Amino acid sequence: MGWFACKFRTVAQSVTHGVEMMSVRVMKEADIAAVSAIRVAGWKAAYAGIVPQPYLDGMRAEKDAERCRGRFARSGGQVMDLVAVDDRSEVLGWACLGPYRGTEAEHALGELYALYVQPSLIGTGVGRTLLNAVNTHAAARGFGTLLLWVFRNNLRARRFYELAGYSADGAVQVDEYDGVLLSEVRYRRTVPDVI
Repeated sequence: MGWFACKFRTVAQSVTHGVEMMSVRVMKEADIAAVSAIRVAGWKAAYAGIVPQPYLDGMRAEKDAERCRGRFARSGGQVMDLVAVDDRSEVLGWACLGPYRGTEAEHALGELYALYVQPSLIGTGVGRTLLNAVNTHAAARGFGTLLLWVFRNNLRARRFYELAGYSADGAVQVDEYDGVLLSEVRYRRTVPDVI
């Protein structure tokens, strides 16, 4: 569930969602504050009742942005951050992908590290558009399979990924949040070739 950043050249992808024009592009350093605000708001909205409330209450966008700026500066090009933006360049959502970090590490395995959308925009197509862009970039980088981890009890996210062609593969990991152990399940999808 870590936050990673890198610089990578890409062609923006444009689509129309419920209200406005939206495109997906590589994140810039200037986007970090907006991305951190979305990430923290996303955690607080999506994980209420899953992650202990004191942990969520302690999250601050400013602190997250500070940490992210350091990672962005040290980026080695292995990890890609994408943002969905509207026609005013306002960040609507963020996704991060790169090589799989697990013990099965091999060249063909990629990982979706994170995908967050402004909570008020969930269900408008922003997440789906970001996930499609992630799949496109994963294919372009030669990942034959894309993996991701999701909290076992985050049924909304699990449904989202299942509708997008991801399947739970039986792998489970446990992380601790404020003394509470929470299970995450791993999902995987074969990455379609770029046309």
